[in-house]
Amino acid sequence: MADPVSEKDYNSSDDGSGVAPEVFERPKGFYGVYSHPATQVAMLGLVCFMCPGLYNSLSGIGGGGQLDETTGANTNVALYSTFSVMAFFAGSVNNKLGSRLTLQLGSLGYGLYIAGFLVLNIHPGAKAFVITAGAILGICAGLLWTAQGSLMLAYPTEGDKAKFIAIFWAIFNMGGVLGSAVAFGQNFHNTAGSVKNGTYIVFLVLTVVGACIPLFMVDPKKMIRTDGTRLTIPRNPSWKVELIGLYVALKTDPMILLLFPMFLASNWFYTWQFNEFNGALFNIRTRSLNSMIYWSSQIVGSLFMAVVLDMKSVSRRTRAFIGWGLVFIMVFVVHIWGYEYQKEYTRASIAAIAPEDRIDFSEKEYVGRIFLYIFCGLLDAMWQTTVYWMMGAMSNDPNKLAYFTGFYKSIQSAGAAGVWRADAILTPYMNVFASTWALCAAGLLFALPMIYLRVHEHTNIEEEVNARMDEDGNILPAEVVAHQLRVNEKAET
Repeated sequence: MADPVSEKDYNSSDDGSGVAPEVFERPKGFYGVYSHPATQVAMLGLVCFMCPGLYNSLSGIGGGGQLDETTGANTNVALYSTFSVMAFFAGSVNNKLGSRLTLQLGSLGYGLYIAGFLVLNIHPGAKAFVITAGAILGICAGLLWTAQGSLMLAYPTEGDKAKFIAIFWAIFNMGGVLGSAVAFGQNFHNTAGSVKNGTYIVFLVLTVVGACIPLFMVDPKKMIRTDGTRLTIPRNPSWKVELIGLYVALKTDPMILLLFPMFLASNWFYTWQFNEFNGALFNIRTRSLNSMIYWSSQIVGSLFMAVVLDMKSVSRRTRAFIGWGLVFIMVFVVHIWGYEYQKEYTRASIAAIAPEDRIDFSEKEYVGRIFLYIFCGLLDAMWQTTVYWMMGAMSNDPNKLAYFTGFYKSIQSAGAAGVWRADAILTPYMNVFASTWALCAAGLLFALPMIYLRVHEHTNIEEEVNARMDEDGNILPAEVVAHQLRVNEKAET
C-alpha cells in the first residue's frame, strides 16, 4: 500500500487552481424544496432542538433541575468523559455507517438521560442510575454531534457557511428556549430547589419525537448544493482505512491543532455560567426564566455572527479576523463584568441561603445579573459559530469535516469533564471563574496563527487530501479523483 501521507501524493496539481467540479441541475417542485440544503440543515436543527436542546435547558437551569447540584455535576463528568473518547473516533464511525444512521443512533441517549432525572425525582436514591445514563448519553452525543457538524458544514457553499451555521444554531437553541419556558411555566409557583416531574415527562416525550426525525432526512448521496455541486460522500471503506483517514486529516492539515485550545474552552465556561452563577444565585423559577433568556440570546448571537462571517464585500481571511476580534472583545466584557459579581459570594455564603430565599426575578438586584447572563449567551453563540466557521473554512469534504468535528467534540468534552469534576469536588467559585477567563483568552490567541496561515478565499480539491483517498488508503492525484467523480455522478443520473 502506498504511503497514505506522502507529499508527492497530495501535491499533484501544477497550477494549484484545483479541478472544477461538475455542476448539476437541482430538482424542482416539492422535492426540490424538501431536498434543499437549507431545509435539510433545518431538519438537522430540529433533531438537536428536541434532543440536545432540551438537555441544554436542563443544564442551563443548573444541576439538571435538582436542588443537589453535586449529582448533576457527577453525571456531567461521566457524560463528558465518555463523550470525549467516543467523539475522537466518531468521525470514522460516521464515515463508515453514514451520517443519517450515525445521527439516528446518537439521538437515542437523550431520552434515557432525562428519564434518569425523572427517576431521581421519584426515587432520591437512584443517583447511580442517573450517572450511568449520563455515561451512555456521552457515547450517543459523540455520534450525534460529529454527524451534525459534518452535514452542517458540508451542505452549504463556501459563501453561505456562516448562514447555515446560524440556521442550525437558531433552531437548535429554540429547544433550550422551549424547554426552559416549559420549566418556567411548570415551576412558576415553585420556589424550592428541584423542578417538577411534569417538566421531565414533557422533555422525555419531545426527545423521543426528535429521535425519529433522521428517518425522514434526505440521503446525503442525493444532495445537490445551491451551486449545483454534489457532496463527496464517504466510500464506506474498512475500519482500518477510516483510522488511517483520521491520521491523514491531522498529518496533512496540522493547523487544526491551533484550534484545540478554543475547542477546550468551548464547553468549559458552561460550568461557571450554569452552576456557579445561575444555579447558585437564583431560586428555581428564576433559574428557569434565566435559562430561557440565555438560549434566546444565543439565537441573536449566532445570527449576528452569520452576518459578519458571510459578508460578501470583504475577503474570507478579513472576515475571520473581524469575527475573532468581536469574540475577543466579548470575552473580556463578560468576564470583567462577571468578576464584579463573583467577588461578592463564595460556596460557603451561598450554602447559608435557603433555596427559596435566593434572588427572584421580581427583585431589584436581578436586573444587572440577567443582563450579564444575556451576554454570556451571546458569547457562547459567537464562540461556537466562529469555531464551526473556521473548521468549515478549512474544508468542504464531509469526511474531513467529520474528523474535525470529532476532534472538536472530543477535546471540548474532555475540558467539560474536567471542569464539571472540579465543580463536583467543590472547587471555589472564583477558581473556576478564573480558569474560564484564562482559557478563553488563550484559545483565541492560539487561533490567530491558524487564521493567518490557513484561511484562504477558496478550498479546492488539492487541499482535500481525505477526499482523494481510495478504499485501500492510497491518496490519488486530484485529476484522477475528479474524473472518477464525474463518471460516478453521470452513472447515477
